Amino acid sequence: MHDLSFPTFITTHPHAILVEIREAKGSTPREAGTFMLVADTAIWGTIGGGQFEYMAIDNARAMLAGRGEAAMDIPLGPEIGQCCGGHTRLAFRPLTPELADMLERRLREEEDDRPAVTLFGSGHVGQALAKALVPLPFAVTVIETRAEALEDLPDDTARHLTAMPEAFVDKIPAGGAAIILTHDHALDFLIAQRALARTDLAYVGMIGSLTKRATFSHWLKRQGDVEDGNEKMLSRLVLPIGGTAVRDKRPAVIAALVAAELLETYAARQEQTSKRQIPTA
Repeated sequence: MHDLSFPTFITTHPHAILVEIREAKGSTPREAGTFMLVADTAIWGTIGGGQFEYMAIDNARAMLAGRGEAAMDIPLGPEIGQCCGGHTRLAFRPLTPELADMLERRLREEEDDRPAVTLFGSGHVGQALAKALVPLPFAVTVIETRAEALEDLPDDTARHLTAMPEAFVDKIPAGGAAIILTHDHALDFLIAQRALARTDLAYVGMIGSLTKRATFSHWLKRQGDVEDGNEKMLSRLVLPIGGTAVRDKRPAVIAALVAAELLETYAARQEQTSKRQIPTA
């Protein structure tokens, strides 16, 4: 549960137990390094839910009462009412000011490491996509030429008003994503051309149809960027965004599909990241 920010939780619940997954084998709800904080009447975070989390909470609160264990080995099988089939080893530690500072630094680092997703355009789909992405592990920026289109975005969304949105393509950090959803096809094409000229972006997508893709291919050919409209430059463009399997053009549905595409795109990168455990000293 994240009803409170981490600093607020620490301030309001200074006596808490850190519960961390120290080892995860097989199929488990969360990976090693995942943690939660348990106080007498509140919880921050989750280690995956289910019966094994209830067991961890009970043990943490027993520790607060002077009982409990410093470690638990829990097989995730029928004996505890879960069928994941994996195995987890949990560590329990009383929260200290030093440990709280370490955890807060880690959370800040993880936030800084979020992939940068830049939305070019804040129409109906852009608004829906911004709302869908903000709760996910992305740093979202919206670029617009219309001031009124930036008014109803989520609070955690960075926003820029500019007459030349294509210039912001160069400001996307390496490994970031460009999603093009403006109200002007010509502007879409300019932004996409500039984004595809970069080879260090993880995702370049444009709203539209297969017909728009063909039109963009011909446009690129006229620009001299491709020989026959089928080269590597165009192959890196996701158009239409959200795929074609679900034929539902409601903004919220498109936003959900694109969010899933982004999560899938970054999954391999996340898997390559070494599991982070909280130092014991």
